[in-house]
Amino acid sequence: MMPLMFAAPGDVCTIQRVGGSEQLRLHMEEMGFVPGTQVTVVNALGGNLIVNVKDTRVAISREMAGKIMI
Repeated sequence: MMPLMFAAPGDVCTIQRVGGSEQLRLHMEEMGFVPGTQVTVVNALGGNLIVNVKDTRVAISREMAGKIMI
């Protein structure tokens, strides 16, 4: 397992777990970041990521990407 922030553009990854506070985990779950879900990294901009999750394009910060394990 490694944090999502280390994935390169074009990588298709499966979420293994989401860390952080309960509030952060609930927020990430609402956005579609749940274990077992596939995520495609679209682009990396200054450490922040643009990803496709459940047919939706989402921008997440480097901090959030560090809490999503793939």
